[in-house]
Amino acid sequence: MKQTVWLIVFSLFMQSVKGQKQEISNDSISIFFDEIKTASQKNTGLWNKDLYGPILLVDPKTKELFANEADAEGELKRSGNIYSGILPGKINIANTAINWNGKRWAMIMLPLPKNKQNRINLLAHESFHSIQPALGFTLNNAENNHLDQKEGRIYLRLELEALKKAILASSEKEMQKQLTHAFTFRKYRHSLYKNSAATENLLELNEGMAEFTGVIVSDRDKKQATTFFINGIDDFLKNPTFVRSFAYHTIPAYGYLLYHKDKNWNQKITAKTDLTDYFIKTFNRKIPGDLKRSAENLSDRYNGKEIVREETEREEKTKRLIAEYKLKFIDQPHFELKFEKMNVSFDPRNIIPIEDKGTVYPNIRVTDKWGILTVENGALMSPNWDKITISGPIKTDGKKISGDGWVLELTDGYAVEKDDLNYKLIKN
Repeated sequence: MKQTVWLIVFSLFMQSVKGQKQEISNDSISIFFDEIKTASQKNTGLWNKDLYGPILLVDPKTKELFANEADAEGELKRSGNIYSGILPGKINIANTAINWNGKRWAMIMLPLPKNKQNRINLLAHESFHSIQPALGFTLNNAENNHLDQKEGRIYLRLELEALKKAILASSEKEMQKQLTHAFTFRKYRHSLYKNSAATENLLELNEGMAEFTGVIVSDRDKKQATTFFINGIDDFLKNPTFVRSFAYHTIPAYGYLLYHKDKNWNQKITAKTDLTDYFIKTFNRKIPGDLKRSAENLSDRYNGKEIVREETEREEKTKRLIAEYKLKFIDQPHFELKFEKMNVSFDPRNIIPIEDKGTVYPNIRVTDKWGILTVENGALMSPNWDKITISGPIKTDGKKISGDGWVLELTDGYAVEKDDLNYKLIKN
């Protein structure tokens, strides 16, 4: 991806705390900053670096922001130990790390989770992203479209079912057995899809390590951590797609189990580490040579027949949905917007890969030199992220153009032009 592209992904942690939101007040904001500061200081040894740095808490409805320190440009107003202001409209709001007004910030959307440990987990996750480059981990959100395929989904689900049993295990022997089974499903899945091990690893080094950091810094006891992992995996499995969200549940769980054997394991990996092989070696697990036979034989222990039935039904529904999207964004008249210097935010839980044509994002917001595009009913992102396709425009009101579930606010110097059946952006 070009360096001009700034990719923002909504944090999946928000899904596990649905319905548990904290009210916004200046007092609560101050408490939130104190909580993550204390937790970070307590866990400085996790990365031999203080996680606590510049933080922006942003209300997505009003764009009002609260910071724990001043910005380098002096735009934020101070009130006690809190700095406040309004986030510029060109900046997408998400749970992420951003460079803004001379500093690198961890940005988190308000309101925060009501539960203190979930709240610290989220803040620590995004704080990790803010120091991630300094730790040597390249930010990367690789596509894993094979996890929208039937077999990819089946063997990810089986891996997670085995991982749940490893977390619930009452003995070391049982935990090791369940880990062996989880790794067997994982390695077999990788054998089915070319380069899948590498692309999964990239996302796990990014989001997986960030969520592992959040889990450790949140300091749950064993019972609380077990509940967190089991509920998190169960909620994750309800998502429409797994392609960008699986890493929030694999690496944190494996890492948590390993942390109780080696509290410094995370400091021994780099951006080039193959996490799958690292865990297998560190847990001293021996994976069967005949992966296909072993994975199929183990399947029934983890509700395999029901998983296969569900995924077969889903595959048929997905084929129909893909056909509808291909008609909408490829065969019928459509509107292509080429990127110049884009920023994008989206929810990774419901995206739909469309063969080799790209990926449909049901909800996405794009800012670029040409303006702001807000989509609520689907848009097709090209495979190499150089353009986005939406349905044809229906209404034009000055610089505000709208279509089926989308609104484009154009900046000066740009206009929409029809080219044969399709539409494109031109510079005036």
